[in-house]
Amino acid sequence: MKLPPDFRKRVLAREWLAGTFLNLGSAMTVELAGLCGFDWLLIDHEHGPGGQDTMLHQLHAASATPAFPVVRIAVNETARFKRVLDMGALGVMVPYVSTEAETKAAVQAMRYPPHGIRGVAKFNRGAGFGGDFEEYYAHAHERLLGVIQIETSEAIRNIDAIAAVDGADVLFVGPTDLSYNMGIRDQLESTEFVAALRRVSEAAKKHGKAAGILVHSASLIPMLRDLGYTFTALGSDGGAVRAGLLAFAAALKGK
Repeated sequence: MKLPPDFRKRVLAREWLAGTFLNLGSAMTVELAGLCGFDWLLIDHEHGPGGQDTMLHQLHAASATPAFPVVRIAVNETARFKRVLDMGALGVMVPYVSTEAETKAAVQAMRYPPHGIRGVAKFNRGAGFGGDFEEYYAHAHERLLGVIQIETSEAIRNIDAIAAVDGADVLFVGPTDLSYNMGIRDQLESTEFVAALRRVSEAAKKHGKAAGILVHSASLIPMLRDLGYTFTALGSDGGAVRAGLLAFAAALKGK
């Protein structure tokens, strides 16, 4: 399995890159989404129901499409990075990162020595079952994508230090958690929340990183572009299926 040489560069160049979340644990929806024109896909193993077996099938499905697969792990623990990267994830999204130390721990877990502490096994899917290991080992720290989720007020206070960490490639706002933790539930266009978004984007730009976010309404996209967000996701497979089924049921019942 070859590491794409350019995607992380495109992220750090702050190119507009469109993604969506996949939280159903389904390989079919991963493949479908990957063929719909998204630049990247987030395979959700924090809130999604998938496990180790479904993750492998989801990564198989992603590899049949042009989209770049990122896996969100459940918690910032070293062993979890090793598992998803060995399976072939090309990026890892790390939830609830609030400090510089937590950010450094995440980056270290993604990188082989001497750049980090990731355990080395040559025979794994990420390294082409050993066939691509030398290239993978030499370039993984340059090509794998680290996505750090900003979801707490503490993270906003520490955002400059978090953004300065090499390997924290995307500062990715989790808007629901952040708004709840700020005490302004779902008020994503409020003055206070927009100010927090601006702080994240400014820190990302200052340190040569990208700012990212997930939203569930296309109406917010112009505001996010104006704020400098470039690694942006809209909706999820679960949300799309539910909306479609509700519409079908309403049409059949004449509502």
